[in-house]
Amino acid sequence: MTDLELIRSKKGFICDMDGVIYHGNQLLPSAKLFVEWLQKENKKFLFLTNSSERSRTELRQKLQRMGLDIPEEHFYTSAIATARFLARQKPGCSVYCIGEAGLLNAIYEEGLTINDVNPDYVVVGPTQNYSFANMAKAVDLVRKGAKLIGTNPDTTAPAEGDRIIPDCKALVAPIEVATGKQAYYLGKPNPLMMRSGFHRLGCKSEDAVIIGDRMDTDIIAGIESGATTVLVLSGVSTRETVEQFPYGPNIILNDVGEIVE
Repeated sequence: MTDLELIRSKKGFICDMDGVIYHGNQLLPSAKLFVEWLQKENKKFLFLTNSSERSRTELRQKLQRMGLDIPEEHFYTSAIATARFLARQKPGCSVYCIGEAGLLNAIYEEGLTINDVNPDYVVVGPTQNYSFANMAKAVDLVRKGAKLIGTNPDTTAPAEGDRIIPDCKALVAPIEVATGKQAYYLGKPNPLMMRSGFHRLGCKSEDAVIIGDRMDTDIIAGIESGATTVLVLSGVSTRETVEQFPYGPNIILNDVGEIVE
């Protein structure tokens, strides 16, 4: 059995989104063909993203605008994982949040509240509204005892036109430096995120494939959870990138279209 035949034989597929299915607001050429193949072959699939900016409804609508109609149950985000972690750690806790609507909605849905005076947690997710003012506020609150949480450990994210933009860890870093406190990061490759993903998929890790464009989140998450790993070169990684890591994917593909028979 070839590597591609092995991948095609798997029951479940966990896919990253940005850099795998789309760049920014542009669908990647092979994405629709791949999703149609998943549906035709009755594969279990889940889009598991470290992005916390959008809710599942918004992610579905974004893909609809690109020509893909995928039910909401096929999406799981780092915002949901973060909010559920906080609710289990300290039910009813309060949060000072730097992030977009998807993160705020997830926090509210878990029965948590927003508090900029004496919160239990400072939570940071990727956002275009990052400023010196909210960074300074976060530093003050963490120094006063709030625990620091990042929605994901990515330092950069792909954008349209082959650009990269700062992601969550880059935004958390100044707060860590100023306070001397290290954040706890949810999102891939955190095993809590991966266990939730396999549970939602209804599939054991050995029967699943993880497809992503990042070695330090997607591929290591698959390796550590026992899934088959596919690195696609449609996002931030190149073949040279792979050589920088002491581990590697099971297979490297140019894009997800190469999985389709």
